[in-house]
Amino acid sequence: MKDFNSLDWDDLKVFLHAARGGSLGSAAKRLKVDQSTISRKIAHLESALGIALFERLPSGLRVTEVGDRLLCHTERIESAVIAMREDVQCGSSRTAGRVRLATMEGIASLYLAARFSRLRRQHPNLTVELLTSPQTVWVNRREADLFLSFFRPRGQGMVSERIGCFELGLYASQDYLDQHGTPQSATDLARHQFITYIDDLIQLDSIRWLDDIIKNPTVSFHSNSMIAQMNAAAGGLGLVLLPSFAAKDRDDLVPVLHDRMWTSRDVWINVHTDLQFVPRIRAVSSFLKATFKSDSIMQAAPPAGLSTAPSDGSRPRDERRPEAVISELTEPCVDSALALISMSTTARASGTASHDLASLSMDPDSTLPCRTLGSPVRRRPQSS
Repeated sequence: MKDFNSLDWDDLKVFLHAARGGSLGSAAKRLKVDQSTISRKIAHLESALGIALFERLPSGLRVTEVGDRLLCHTERIESAVIAMREDVQCGSSRTAGRVRLATMEGIASLYLAARFSRLRRQHPNLTVELLTSPQTVWVNRREADLFLSFFRPRGQGMVSERIGCFELGLYASQDYLDQHGTPQSATDLARHQFITYIDDLIQLDSIRWLDDIIKNPTVSFHSNSMIAQMNAAAGGLGLVLLPSFAAKDRDDLVPVLHDRMWTSRDVWINVHTDLQFVPRIRAVSSFLKATFKSDSIMQAAPPAGLSTAPSDGSRPRDERRPEAVISELTEPCVDSALALISMSTTARASGTASHDLASLSMDPDSTLPCRTLGSPVRRRPQSS
């Protein structure tokens, strides 16, 4: 190391964003500077440390082994800076500021957007930025403050909690059913046309929900937008599988086989561990939990906190994870909860099931569908 005392937080922040984004361009966009500035700051940091932090590849930047170790330290510095900022900004009793909430387009546009006026009345100094994304948004990489997902993201630095579950069923326009007939059983679906997502653009397996109902459907229309799919079905193009919250008030869509053919998805709220007790984050998180809990359409499965599908192949369904419990505790209880988890882990060190915090160190770039693909469709029992 040449000159440790010349380290600059701005240089470390540039390194952090370049490492997370994998390129100079992504860091420049995030920090709102030009790429030459990013390149210069990284060079200055490498010179100060006397080490190479990145491998320069045609595809972008890859963090070196020593750079990866520095990244861990830098993330802790970032957490401390954020904690200091939040402590200063939240010195008053007011809940104020901006909260960026990321989620899928359908639930954002067709369910959440119309409900945020209630939050505004409760906290007039709080502003929500609702980000729609077709892919996982990593709160542990500071891509958003909160992420509402249909699966449990895997990675370090996150607290995840299941807050609801919605059902999905088939819908079609009356004109379509008049022309093609109304399906009376699962076998009838093979003769019908379907509307679904564009397969090669699907980035989350949790939205491959049509696979839960029918394999190899005849598709008449593809779109990466749930809203477009819904309107295409209303126009008579075919059957579409929609969440109950999306089709609730659509008079131009007729339920099809809802007493027999249906599936469901959990809803998870995810937050960075550093932010879970920040007043503005807690205000939005509490609002979302209360909204889902009070709406029967969003409580279609077992009680909150239990999973309708395993988060990975090693855990039985309905088993609570340590961090899901932590997310329900008040702030003074967190240290005690972590200590209990550690004690429990030590006591079971010789067993095969491990719930220690190190077991949460999974690949943050992998996702798992809420439902295990290939499992049978959920069917409602027919009333006699």
